[in-house]
Formats: sequence, C-alpha cells, structure tokens
Amino acid sequence: MNKQRRLCAALTLTALTLLAVPLAVRAAEPVKVGFLVKQAEEPWFQDEWRYAEQAAKDKGFTLVKIGIPNGEKMMAAIDNLAAQKAVGFVICAPDVKLGVAVNRAAKRHNLKVMSVDDQLVDGAGKPIADIPHMGISGYEIGNQAGLAMIAEMKVRGWKLDEVGALRVAFDQLPTARDRTMGAIDALKAAGLPVANVVDAPQAKTDTESAFNAANIAFTKNAKFKRWVAVGLNDEAALGAVRAAEGRGIKQDAMLAIGIGGSQTALNEFTKPTPTGFFGTVLISPKRHGYETAVAVFEWATQGKAPPPVTLTAGTLMTRQNQTELRKQMGL
Repeated sequence: MNKQRRLCAALTLTALTLLAVPLAVRAAEPVKVGFLVKQAEEPWFQDEWRYAEQAAKDKGFTLVKIGIPNGEKMMAAIDNLAAQKAVGFVICAPDVKLGVAVNRAAKRHNLKVMSVDDQLVDGAGKPIADIPHMGISGYEIGNQAGLAMIAEMKVRGWKLDEVGALRVAFDQLPTARDRTMGAIDALKAAGLPVANVVDAPQAKTDTESAFNAANIAFTKNAKFKRWVAVGLNDEAALGAVRAAEGRGIKQDAMLAIGIGGSQTALNEFTKPTPTGFFGTVLISPKRHGYETAVAVFEWATQGKAPPPVTLTAGTLMTRQNQTELRKQMGL
C-alpha cells in the first residue's frame, strides 16, 4: 500500500512539474506592447517609434510597431497583437471615428489601449472616456504659429491688408482643423482681413498633396504678392513653400510656419540659403513615443492607469535656435 502511495505521489509530482514548465516558459517571455500609427512613413511617427523603442529598452519590454493606413489593417493589427500575447497598445488611428471599434477590439482581447496625437471619438464625435490620451492642444499650437507669423511680419514691415493667408486644410481630421484655425484666428485678431484668408484643401497630409492644393490656391489668388501659410504639419507648410517657389514667389515674400519640428523642417533649415519655410512649432515626439509606451506597459503590468488626458506644449523653432532648442529637449 505504501509502495502504491509513493508511486501516486511521484506521478502527481511529475504531472505538476510538466504543467509548470509552460508557465515558467511563459513567464520568461518578454512583455509586448504595440505601437500602431496611421502613416508609418511620416518623420513624426518614425520619431515616435524611435523613442518608444528606447522606452522598451529602458523598461525591459518588447515593442511591436505596425503601420495602419486604413481601418481594415488597423483591426488586423489589433488581432495580430492579441495573437502575439501583447498586453496593450498605443494607437494613432487612421480615422478618429474608429474609436468605438478600437475600444471594442481592445476589450475583446483584454488589451490596454491608449491613443496618441489624435483622440479617438464615438459615433457622436465625443472623446471615448475610458481610452487615455496624450495629444496636443491643436488650437493653442496653431495659435502659436499665428502669433509667430505676426511677429515676423512686423519685423519685415508687411501690411496685413496686403497679405494672403493660405490655410492648407485637412478638415476631416479635427486636430488639423484646430491647428489651422488657431493660426488664422490669431492673424484675424491682429487685423488680417477675413477676405484675405484662402483655404487650400489637401487630399492627404503629405508634402505632395499640400503642394497641389497650394498651387491651385496661388493660381486663383494672384492678386496677393506676399503670403503666409500654415497647415497641420511641417509637410503641409513645406508643400506651400514649394508651390510658391514654382509660382515665382520668393523667400522675401513667403512666410510659412509648420507644426511638428520634424526632420522635414530640419532638412529645410540646413539648406545654405533660407527659404520661405521660416519656422516650425516644435512638439516633442519623445514624450509622445516614450511616455505613452511606458504608460501602457505600467498600466498592464502594475495596474497604474495613465491620466485621462495629457496635453503637451510647443516651442517655435527656427534656423537660428534649432540646435540649442533640440539639445534642451533631449532630441
């Protein structure tokens, strides 16, 4: 009988040991956090990914980077993360109105989710309360760009009633509209006539689309000899500058200020001769990449939920202060 008991005990111990092996292997697997962005080729998102990878290295988790240019690929990416046993993800969705679908998929797979840059909304256009967000006050950032334009126009001695204000518009994205209207409102408050504001709707948020939109606007409004231009990002401002150059509008008659402080802006600043791209409102991809990735990791592993909304600020960067400013911000 004792022999039988010893045999049963040995078999039980062996079974428990075998069951424990997969758990031990699983415990040794690195924690995975996804980082999904709508336009992976854009410099801003490349920078966010770079800082998110630094966060992964510092905190000891694995970052899974996926580009999601449309809703179908976005849903496939979330399923992919679940299959990889990720704990959560950061997302800048291709359309903010996909918020309900994102939230439903995250809950179905038990994934923590945090939005970055563009805040996800429900069917009524209201922010989804249980998805934490890190973004920018689009209106304030745009207002900063507008105030910077006013200051530089005063330095150049431009008269506001003689200046055309080009708004490179992508109004289907609320952040884009907020940024451009913030700039235009600052210009109008300073005395720019409402009739001098020219909208140039772009099909996408890249330089080529901005160029095409601005080119049409310049053709239709040849009465203005001096221009200021603003858009969602640095690419929009640069597209306007390139279109102006093609129309013979030189640097001394063109004043564009971008938003983002991306590599696009830095490349323009390094040109030997200044162009119409005067400056950019620098917003930190480091915070947006590093801090959101860490937030999702700590939320999933430590139960430490991020604040509901975190808004970051911007600083005007020009050819003159770019080196010092980037150094100060750890870029």
